[in-house]
Amino acid sequence: MHICFSLRPEGSMEIPLQYNHIVQAAVYRSIDADLAAFLHDQGYQSGNRRFKLFAFSRLMGKFRIKPDKGTITFADEVKLVISSPVDEFCQSIANGILTKGRLRLGTAEAEVEKLVVRQYRVEDGRAVLRILSPVVLYSTLLKPDGRKYTCYFQPGEPDYDTLLESNLRKKYEALYGQAAPEGNVKVRRLGRGDMRLVNYKNTVIKGYTGVMELSGPTELLQMAVDAGLGSKNSQGFGCVEVVER
Repeated sequence: MHICFSLRPEGSMEIPLQYNHIVQAAVYRSIDADLAAFLHDQGYQSGNRRFKLFAFSRLMGKFRIKPDKGTITFADEVKLVISSPVDEFCQSIANGILTKGRLRLGTAEAEVEKLVVRQYRVEDGRAVLRILSPVVLYSTLLKPDGRKYTCYFQPGEPDYDTLLESNLRKKYEALYGQAAPEGNVKVRRLGRGDMRLVNYKNTVIKGYTGVMELSGPTELLQMAVDAGLGSKNSQGFGCVEVVER
């Protein structure tokens, strides 16, 4: 399920340019306290992997960047999309934000003007997805001296489809407690995709935006639509929407 919030800043809303952690904190503040504690401390588990099973978009609207201050300012309507396959989470975030009537992002506040709920349904083992926040896929490797380093992958590279499929399978198993359906997930980038570098709590993360066509088991594609593509979804990466045929 996708929930699109339309926000109206009070005056102008100036926040840090690297704002993922600020939106993430606002999400946790807006949901039920017990659910927030469960997601933060435990989450949904598959093997040794834990998933929050929600994703959120970049803030969308007219903005002005002040490089010298490292801030971004929104003065007009701002849209934020939050998605999850977990009904309890979707109900909690919608009720929490609507009840307060405003959303606090760092030291700034915005009035909630409306929300729109959409349930995209994947059919025929195919989905065209527009990426609303950069998709991140990576592996942690070891250097010859034993130190770890992170290798990020981009669409079209040999390991990209395998990593994306593995991630979706683990999410499915974590949510439903059973093995995911058989079948491979294939990715095809449509048009140009752009690389984005995001600084999340002093860690630089590399992701990619654009439009992608996914094919494979319907259940896994549905998980991609609702829970997000790739890794670090709850940190503001991999939120997508379906491009209607």
